[in-house]
Amino acid sequence: MTQEELFKKLIAHCKEYGFIFPSSEIYDGLGAVYDYGQNGVELKNNIKSYWWDSMVKLHENIVGIDAAIFMHPRVWEASGHVGAFNDPLIDNKDSKKRYRADVLVEDWMAKQEEKIEKEVEKAHKRFKENFNREQYLATSPRVLEIKAKMDAVHERFATALNDNNLEELKQIILDCEIVCPISGTRNWTDVRQFNLMFSTQMGSTADGANTVYLRPETAQGIFVNYLNVQKTGRMKLPFGIAQIGKAFRNEIVARQFIFRMREFEQMEMQFFVQPGTEMQWWSEWKETRMAWHRALGFGDENYRFHDHDKLAHYANAATDIEFNFPFGFKEVEGIHSRTDFDLGRHQEFSGKKIQYFDPERGESYVPYVVETSIGVDRMFLQIMSAAYTEEKLENGEERVVLRIPAALAPTKVAVLPLVKKDGLPEVARQIIDDLKYDYTVVYDEKDSIGKRYRRQDAIGTPFCVTVDHDTLNDGMVTVRHRDTMQQERVKIEDLRAMVEKAVSFRELFKKIKA
Repeated sequence: MTQEELFKKLIAHCKEYGFIFPSSEIYDGLGAVYDYGQNGVELKNNIKSYWWDSMVKLHENIVGIDAAIFMHPRVWEASGHVGAFNDPLIDNKDSKKRYRADVLVEDWMAKQEEKIEKEVEKAHKRFKENFNREQYLATSPRVLEIKAKMDAVHERFATALNDNNLEELKQIILDCEIVCPISGTRNWTDVRQFNLMFSTQMGSTADGANTVYLRPETAQGIFVNYLNVQKTGRMKLPFGIAQIGKAFRNEIVARQFIFRMREFEQMEMQFFVQPGTEMQWWSEWKETRMAWHRALGFGDENYRFHDHDKLAHYANAATDIEFNFPFGFKEVEGIHSRTDFDLGRHQEFSGKKIQYFDPERGESYVPYVVETSIGVDRMFLQIMSAAYTEEKLENGEERVVLRIPAALAPTKVAVLPLVKKDGLPEVARQIIDDLKYDYTVVYDEKDSIGKRYRRQDAIGTPFCVTVDHDTLNDGMVTVRHRDTMQQERVKIEDLRAMVEKAVSFRELFKKIKA
């Protein structure tokens, strides 16, 4: 099964089991907009809790806010979004399809990396246990040829992005013989810039409506509230402000399911530091955030840092944490050193003094900022991609299981009476009544016990608790573990402790702080 086929199965699974639905589907949907179903919203909320608690509970110097989506238009002038929040777009004249020029080149470079890996795999099969990967990469003429070509294109690409050289960007596409995936031709238009912000009107026409924007990021709500939080919280540098909220971008090239959407949710933390210390904090937050991802147990090899070829206008350092999706390594989270650009610009445009008085240095200054920014939806897709597993069992049967970390699973426990009589449903309901105040639990009595297990596997439920006739005599239930399918007898009064140990964030947080 190809990665593309796997991804299609994952998308179908998300709909079939109540994770994600196309928005307004009965009206044929709305492009790049999705709704989260009953299981999806639970997983999404758990992701947000994992992030929020790791930021606000584990750090005494980080607090949270919830800023409004609508902001004064001058905010976006100060931030640079009105003048510089653009994507380089290119059209194929034959297919009439539009693409991001930078993404086309990045995909081409990813294909070169895939070519190198295929060469490595062939050599590995040929030389078997005598194969030395590092030596082969350093000496293989074919690998060196591909790498030299890729490095040359990468250098041109980085220069074109930093110089905003749209003509060179198109020339790279032509020189690399990049074709349209639909038409298969290289009949491209010129590259041009397109602003991504949604605008709307606030106020009546009679009174003179003002143009306002749906925020393209949540960070500016933090920056304009810096003074409010710093003063009311008596915060001392370094300190952070965290926020989770919706953002909106008019993505012309929205694709790959929920990876790139027009309405999405961000989890951002802006960490305010003394000027001159920002690179140290940038490095520390890089490692902290990577540890947060790796604590989920999806394999360290599936994560990597990718430093930016083109720095944003506000940054002096930037890297992405990328995850190996079915469509390749792609960005999940960004860690940026934003310097004093944001607070400095808002100080300039608002006319208000936005500074911090440092009692140790005896002076006031505009703090520098280190940002961590992660997309909730991309994180959701990462978890689903890593968790989705098709297994062939020893008896020849197959099952689809979502190996979602127990702490994030939409449903923690399914309670299943073996039959719908003899007092078993009543005992099952008592167990649910005991657990439901702390955990998301479900009751299921329809179909055979095997089919019920499969249903819970498909939504990632860590524990299935079966109430049988022996339960009436010994007060014990059969607990089936999702990943191993092993079963054990457990006293009803011990269920809560067993579930708590598995689904608490405590063990994940210990891995982050280790």
